[in-house]
Amino acid sequence: MARFTTLPASLGFNHPVALIATWFGAGLIRPAPGTWGTLAAIPFAFAISYAGGPWLLLFAAAAAFATGLWAAGAYCRAAGKDDAPEVVIDEVAAIWLVLAALPMTPVAWGIAFFLFRAFDIMKPWPISAIERRFKGGLGVMIDDIFAAIFAIFTFILLDVLWMIVT
Repeated sequence: MARFTTLPASLGFNHPVALIATWFGAGLIRPAPGTWGTLAAIPFAFAISYAGGPWLLLFAAAAAFATGLWAAGAYCRAAGKDDAPEVVIDEVAAIWLVLAALPMTPVAWGIAFFLFRAFDIMKPWPISAIERRFKGGLGVMIDDIFAAIFAIFTFILLDVLWMIVT
């Protein structure tokens, strides 16, 4: 059964930092807040991509990253943590980056979701080193961007291998 994390005492749910950092509360759902945040970002990605294509989604990912630097840093300071698990704006920016690079098909987006979550959870080198190196808002955001890049390249590699085999 899902549980919910409480917000830091200095942030109400309607505070812009809380809304953005938790992606409208998706990051407050337990267990697996990063997965919930990623899932909550996909309908927005679909609407953005449908409205303006992959370039608009790429722009939205960059905007989410820039906004996330501020919101994640402020939220983590309020929570007294280096990387509060309920902050999921990093997953939003990262999955939008992945989806902007791939075909807008259910299969591609499903594979993108699983690849991104796998790299974000496993954090292979250099993602793990990057996570340890940076702190604050940048530290929260940057490792997910690298997980997104890994997901994109893995998808392309799998796509090429699929074309060779079939």
